[in-house]
Amino acid sequence: MSLDVTGPEMAFAIRVVREAARLAPRIQSGMAIMNLTKSDLSPTTVADYAIQALVAQALETAFPGESLVAEERSADLRGSEAMLDTVTGFVRQAVPDADADKVCRWIDRGDFDPSGRFWLLDPIDGTKGYMRGGQYAVALALIVDGRVELGLLGCPNLSGDCSPAACGDGVIVAARRGQGAWRAAMADDAPYVALHVSACTDPASARLMRSHEAAHTDAGKIETLTSVIGIRTPPVLMDSQAKYAVLASGHAELVFRLLSPKMPDYEEKIWDQAAGMIITEEAGGRVTDLDGRPLDFSRGRTLAGNRGVVASNGYLHERALNAVAEIG
Repeated sequence: MSLDVTGPEMAFAIRVVREAARLAPRIQSGMAIMNLTKSDLSPTTVADYAIQALVAQALETAFPGESLVAEERSADLRGSEAMLDTVTGFVRQAVPDADADKVCRWIDRGDFDPSGRFWLLDPIDGTKGYMRGGQYAVALALIVDGRVELGLLGCPNLSGDCSPAACGDGVIVAARRGQGAWRAAMADDAPYVALHVSACTDPASARLMRSHEAAHTDAGKIETLTSVIGIRTPPVLMDSQAKYAVLASGHAELVFRLLSPKMPDYEEKIWDQAAGMIITEEAGGRVTDLDGRPLDFSRGRTLAGNRGVVASNGYLHERALNAVAEIG
């Protein structure tokens, strides 16, 4: 099995994710991180907007007429002239004729009602991790009739072997349905290495990945799950879908996305799971919701038909689901 990196879709995806994953740390090092708070109270940075504009412009050029679903909107950005000017300046480095109106138009290409065939982007997955200098990812996927066909993660701070190092040199992780999951260094000509989940079957030795942000989950229930499953190893703390890259590479076994008690009606956003899901599955792992159902990407911008997420190396998946059912 090998990954076809020459086909038009994968070649495009690799190119834009690599470009975006190089841009994000340049923005970080070239200036103090500017951010604004959106209407839903979540933070957004210059990198979120600049990367979404660049990917949308590149998609418009490479695949005219193809649709994009993405997280950001230009409405909040238009209210901050200084931030809009800064975003436009970074976009102009790659697209010389970019101006503020074009940047906002490209950003708003992501305001598409998901259906049929569309590209799915989270420009900075793990914004708070990005802001603190931790792990984050650029996440891009292609969805066709509710099925994830390819997914890529650009992880600028992850180590080359996808182990959960504090700060690595960066890695691109890619998967296409039926072609496995693969990683490569950030260099353009870096070779791709196949990824495989770990073969761990002992719950006591399982490595659970958790987010730094306690608000993203039910921290108390995670502790209970750890005890019920029988996990004895310390958790690995990491933000974003970079966790899926670590899981697919065999450096962890379990990831839970539980509903926060503060947001019991929360529905997972499709861009927070698609790329990581196909990467994990193509590496031999398994991803379902908390009830063991496949993730359903045919219900709009959220996983409205699912409750939470469980990702595993496959061997421990039923043990994890049984633990979820036991604690309710």
